[in-house]
Amino acid sequence: MAVEGVGEAIGPMVTLMAAAVVAVPLFRRLGLGSVLGYFTAGALVGPSVLGLFDDPETILHFAELGVVMFLFVIGLELRPPKLWAMRGQIFGLGLAQVLAAIALLTLAGFVLFGLSPTTAFIAGAGFVLSSTAVIMSTLQERGEIGSPEGRQSVSILLFEDLLIVPLLAIVAFLSPLEAGEGGLKALLLALGGIAALLVVGRWLLGPFFALLARARTREVLTAGALLVVLGSALLMQAVGLSMAMGAFLAGVMLSGSSYRHQIEADIEPFRGLLMGLFFLAVGMSLDLSVVAREWPLLIGLLVAYVVVKSIAVYGVARLWGSSNRGALHRTAMFAQGGEFAFVLYTSATTSGVIDGRENAVFSTVVILSMAITPLILIAADRLLKGEAVSMDGVEHAQDLHGQVLVVGFGRFGQIAVQLLLSRGVKVSVIENDPDRIREAQRFGFTVYYGDGTRLDILRTSGAAEAQAIIVCAADRKTVSTVASLAMSEFPNAKVLARSFDRGHAIELIRSGVDFEIRETVESALQMGAEGLRQLGFDETIVEEALEDIRARDQQRLTEQVQGDIMSGRDRLHTAPVPEPLTTQARAKTRHTA
Repeated sequence: MAVEGVGEAIGPMVTLMAAAVVAVPLFRRLGLGSVLGYFTAGALVGPSVLGLFDDPETILHFAELGVVMFLFVIGLELRPPKLWAMRGQIFGLGLAQVLAAIALLTLAGFVLFGLSPTTAFIAGAGFVLSSTAVIMSTLQERGEIGSPEGRQSVSILLFEDLLIVPLLAIVAFLSPLEAGEGGLKALLLALGGIAALLVVGRWLLGPFFALLARARTREVLTAGALLVVLGSALLMQAVGLSMAMGAFLAGVMLSGSSYRHQIEADIEPFRGLLMGLFFLAVGMSLDLSVVAREWPLLIGLLVAYVVVKSIAVYGVARLWGSSNRGALHRTAMFAQGGEFAFVLYTSATTSGVIDGRENAVFSTVVILSMAITPLILIAADRLLKGEAVSMDGVEHAQDLHGQVLVVGFGRFGQIAVQLLLSRGVKVSVIENDPDRIREAQRFGFTVYYGDGTRLDILRTSGAAEAQAIIVCAADRKTVSTVASLAMSEFPNAKVLARSFDRGHAIELIRSGVDFEIRETVESALQMGAEGLRQLGFDETIVEEALEDIRARDQQRLTEQVQGDIMSGRDRLHTAPVPEPLTTQARAKTRHTA
């Protein structure tokens, strides 16, 4: 009996994985993206087609953990000062886009489809809540999370996650089944939950992970990370907020922790697997009987809502200073509804604000909008690509023949190139930011337009003939992708790469690059050295200190490459007043004192 029970549990998982393994690579090969592949696979195995699953709602609730972990990882990248710096975008740009979209969508539902004002508002407000899963997956896949446009998109998503609380309070107020007095109570409960999470994150998480680290068992640290993520998510759900918001706040609280990289590495496998399961579950939730019965209304609502929301997103983006290209790019990502719409529509149905048929229709429209988002992005890419080709003053990389190919001409690449040029080395430089290329031309540099993550661009940029390829791109994923391509396709060239932090350095070393350097390590060493000089230490002592710290750092990095991020901790100076580094230094320190 036990074996049969295990088989019954494993069977559905095998079916889901088989559907994903077949559909996702096929759709990626067709250029349609992995998200649409997951949606299609889910629709095929769901109750409406093959009927292999009859309860997609249960799977969807479980799979929401993928979105939860995605937001936790994003939170790890946003330290509180950085998040505070984004407050204008979150509560300015986010609020402007949401209000404009809700107003236009409500008007469209009322005028074009004859919905009552209340129903039109609920339908429009749900569609405003864009899909965090789809947008964040797209940003990560394209390496755009750290870009200015990417940060603005994250800000809008964070505001939309916060919006679910007042929207649910409005639903309670509109409900004919309730007195409508729970709005203030729900708001106070949500604020109390956030405050409790911030207190725990500020004073308890650091000691908690320090205690787990002493066990020197990686599985324990992984379990602790999962406990923090899921516990934060459940707390926020209990006070009426989204689970994703709780996980995001937990990530922000841990963003300054020395265990951040290890936690991120431990969470990554769970996040990716559950995100795929989430998209499968959304596909399974598509009820084709509703589509067959209501298709004229569904198509009308889908087209109208996508167009109207796109107008709102584009208009707000332009008012906030985005270029035409940036505004169109954001519009293509935010044109759809999202997973939090299901929460709002279900609550509105339970409260008697909308009926079951309206819930089914509006939810189906949201699912269809999420499914066509990859197609909208492909169309937008082609449109924007055509715009990029016609840009004046930007020369595309073609038939370049430098001794060294430099990919990326930001603040890091500009300094690195100076040393090469000073000794007469012939350098070819490619950059994918037209504005940066034009700026470089003002100073006399010849920089070519090209995307270094594309193999054909690397070939036309002379990578096959280059003696060295220096990767100075301003994005972690781009650096890793270019370095990997260069090593596999151009083995005769030395590959030198800029790394963004210790975790990225370990990744690059393990991949086999000839040289990597963290972008801040030397400047930080020089800052510490100057601190010693200003305190009156002899230059000999300063140089010995530099040599010692460089050696310790290299030894620690070597141990981490062979082990994990926690290896080599004994190489760090962690005492408030470290012992002098050498006997000679000890004597000179006493003499100086």
